[in-house]
Amino acid sequence: MADKTKRHEANVKFAKLQRAQTAQRVTSDYEATAAALRAKTERLKALRLERDAAAPKPAPAAPNRKSKKRGSGGSLSDFLDGQAKEGRNG
Repeated sequence: MADKTKRHEANVKFAKLQRAQTAQRVTSDYEATAAALRAKTERLKALRLERDAAAPKPAPAAPNRKSKKRGSGGSLSDFLDGQAKEGRNG
């Protein structure tokens, strides 16, 4: 019975050691990926800022001065009277 207990304890310690090694490997992979992403982001930001600084600023667009005119500006009662005269029931 003592032999089974020792073997079980050894298996538990081995499993714990394996989990720790796996966690360390996964963490290092994650950190390496994150560092590469930060470096890439910094490089792309520098390129974008350089491009934006070299490009001339576009002139502001002229305001659109065309306005749509609505009807004759009559009142609602005039409109309804006109509809009634044409035979439309409201």
